[in-house]
Amino acid sequence: MNKRTLGLIIGILVAVVINSLPLQGLGAEGKMCLALTLMTVVFWAFQIAQSGYVSGIFLALLVIFKVAPVDKVFYSWSGSTMYLVIGAYLIASAVKNSGLGERIAYAFILKFVSSYRSIIISIFALTFILSLLIPHPWPRAFLIMSVMAVVIQSTKMPKEDAIKVGFTVFASSVPVSLIFLTGDSVINPLAVEASQKALSWLGWFMYMGIPNLISSILTCILILVLFKPASNIAVNKEEIRTKLASLGKLTGKEIRTLIWLSIAILLWLTDSIHGINIGWITLIIAMFMSLPWIGEVLTPKNWGEVPIHVLLFLTAAMAIGKVGGVTGMNTWIANTILPPTVPHNIFILAAFIAAVSIVIHMLLGSVIAVMGVAIPALLVFTGPMGINPLVTTLLVYTAIAIHYIFPFQHLNMLVGQGEENGMYTQKETIRLGIPLIAVVFIVMLLVEIPWWKMVGLL
Repeated sequence: MNKRTLGLIIGILVAVVINSLPLQGLGAEGKMCLALTLMTVVFWAFQIAQSGYVSGIFLALLVIFKVAPVDKVFYSWSGSTMYLVIGAYLIASAVKNSGLGERIAYAFILKFVSSYRSIIISIFALTFILSLLIPHPWPRAFLIMSVMAVVIQSTKMPKEDAIKVGFTVFASSVPVSLIFLTGDSVINPLAVEASQKALSWLGWFMYMGIPNLISSILTCILILVLFKPASNIAVNKEEIRTKLASLGKLTGKEIRTLIWLSIAILLWLTDSIHGINIGWITLIIAMFMSLPWIGEVLTPKNWGEVPIHVLLFLTAAMAIGKVGGVTGMNTWIANTILPPTVPHNIFILAAFIAAVSIVIHMLLGSVIAVMGVAIPALLVFTGPMGINPLVTTLLVYTAIAIHYIFPFQHLNMLVGQGEENGMYTQKETIRLGIPLIAVVFIVMLLVEIPWWKMVGLL
């Protein structure tokens, strides 16, 4: 029996058993919600089918079994989050296909890169710069990887060092994507949504920017310590210069892309002033990029780069939290699994949340699935303390968004694995992932809590 079949059987058995048990304090809808949620999480963990198909089954069953009204199940489409994701994919496609991102990357390498150490640091710096222009980590990482392939070729570095460079491209996308709200336009807004609190682009940067700049620096240091080069490496800048020259002068398409990106960044930065949600800003900027004369950047073909399965996956993940709240599942989980009393010391509470979130993440293996299960339950758990729900939500999110040991526990690492992508295997991921657990606790206890006290979130 293969892993997928085993996961299918276990998931169905879990659903049947949970729905048959007399769970005190949980009504029929709550029990069915818990059964279907755990079944779906098992399906995701065992990867019995692509996440979009599994999510579609979950959503359809919620409606068929009348667990919650349709508007609650699909509530994510009545807000801005899903449209932010669609707009982000289209803008990322525009930057990649216009050639603008590649030009910026080559120019940066010519100026700042000369050795192995500078290659590693430049990957983090490029990821940081491009996270303002390309609001999704995957196209950003693949664009940087395509530039690093030229660097690898120009230095004639051995395969084992090329693997370290490829690994760094995708590992850097994990902490750097958390600095700006639009650094990962799929997951970061989902965390804000889970807190049920409004948070502007600048508000996110104020609370999460400094902690994740530090987590990025710590991750970069870990990579430099753990993955030393096997040989001396010198970059052949003449080859990079040739590649940059082959792009020619800045094209009209690149100029229009740059103008629209500048407008988008300006509007993102000032959302607390004009009051327009960044989701609507992102969507309308992407739409404007298709118009004649002022746009001409996006074409009908670019819709093909908006993955429907990711949208269904997000819809299901957001439905877990919403339907869990409506049916009483979240409260029941908090009262049943978590201890009866809340630690009053904020540092002990943060350590507790980190430990619980990491353990659940290890078991479920999906950032979004853990957010759907852990954040609602921990919000109920910490409710008596009267702390801002953003604190609980961002602590959980930090713990699971920085942490991974295996590639499947973080999609940024999973998409880069393999010879044809970042060239690395599970071995490199585990080697970095284990010490990353210490980084989680350092960032949460020594950076986030003092920083949030300083800026007034706590």
